Amino acid sequence: MDRRLLTRLTRSSAGQRSGLPRRRLGLAGGLAAGGLVLGGFAEVLLAMTAAVLALDALVPMPGGTRTAADDRFRRLVRERRRSRLAARLRGVPEHLDLLDDRAGWAAAAPRRALGIQAIDVRSVTGTVEPFKARSFDRALRPDPASREQWKRIWMAHAGGAPLPPVSVYRVGGEHVLRDGHHRVSVARELGLERIDADVVELHRPPHC
Repeated sequence: MDRRLLTRLTRSSAGQRSGLPRRRLGLAGGLAAGGLVLGGFAEVLLAMTAAVLALDALVPMPGGTRTAADDRFRRLVRERRRSRLAARLRGVPEHLDLLDDRAGWAAAAPRRALGIQAIDVRSVTGTVEPFKARSFDRALRPDPASREQWKRIWMAHAGGAPLPPVSVYRVGGEHVLRDGHHRVSVARELGLERIDADVVELHRPPHC
């Protein structure tokens, strides 16, 4: 299988559609009407602005507009903040689990390469990177510092650009990310159920 190919992902729903196109069409209509009232140079200027807004609403940029990606990202960050407070009140883990694959049982565990497989997006519960364990919560919602990379991947994904599979360890029925945190985060935000992953199975000893 070509590892550059974007995963075939199953949508759990039609996804959440931004209300921006409708608002922009309404604004374009208002500007056009205002131009007719004012006449002269103002009419020309407002008509040109209205045309740009209408085109942006009806013919979005490949991969979705940057504004739409920014809206999605900001919503996720707000959700993460609310979830953080609830997690602290309940005393439950807030961040991704951290698996150190350079020490402890994981470093010496028997492992088996399983190749590219479609995995359940929600089975991803951990990471091998301490920094990423803080950057993403347990629902793979990003922190504000991830904005630009997250938005680039969201626009590429929405536009159908080929993205490589993520890389994971399989531990029991769960998966630990080695690479691809932003891709999994975007997949979850888009309501997708499965994503292709390069899977390496780790056998945890019974006493660990």
